[in-house]
Amino acid sequence: MQAQRSVKLHPSWLKVLGEEFDKPYMTALRAFLVAEKEQGKVIYPTSANWFTAFDKTPFDEVKVVILGQDPYHGANQAHGLCFSVLPGVATPPSLVNIYKELDSDLGIPPAAHGCLNHWAEQGVLLLNATLTVVGGQAGSHQNQGWETFTDRAIEVLNEQRQGLVFILWGSYAQKKGSMINRDKHCVIRSPHPSPLSAYRGFFGSKPFSKANDYLQSKGSEPIDWRLSVE
Repeated sequence: MQAQRSVKLHPSWLKVLGEEFDKPYMTALRAFLVAEKEQGKVIYPTSANWFTAFDKTPFDEVKVVILGQDPYHGANQAHGLCFSVLPGVATPPSLVNIYKELDSDLGIPPAAHGCLNHWAEQGVLLLNATLTVVGGQAGSHQNQGWETFTDRAIEVLNEQRQGLVFILWGSYAQKKGSMINRDKHCVIRSPHPSPLSAYRGFFGSKPFSKANDYLQSKGSEPIDWRLSVE
């Protein structure tokens, strides 16, 4: 399919999601994105990074899923992984709080950067519900089709894989992850790490140790949550 060949998506994901690219909602989404570009709008991340989460974390290698909502809408921030920013970009507030909890949970000091590639390469799918946004306009590409695509990604993981950890921070992620079979997978829920809600139960929730404990109980290698210099 031409649609499949034109995007950077790992073959393992194309195998389970390839049919989505021929569905009407995806045709409509493509037309919407083309129109946005023709109007001169700046879209983040760049098109080469729309599917980075899927490309860096193959379907068969997923161990942990962390769900976000929208890409960052500031210049040079978003690169296709939820909560992550490119090297050299200031660490956003939610990620600062994630690092604080990581330190409290596992004694891992905050990284000097905000790039989470190392997590993705170990099997942590860092998936936003919406994969694009207009610069400076949070939520601007919601309800255009991306959510249908990412819902399907969660569905196939839920159906075809076993023993995964789904980390759901905040009500949006928890609603999106409501389909997950708790008999097959581990679901870790807490308030969102944003400064507005982190003190309502995110701090002290220990998601990283809980995830690793579950993975090891299923015979899987734990995630090395330390982040080296990028």
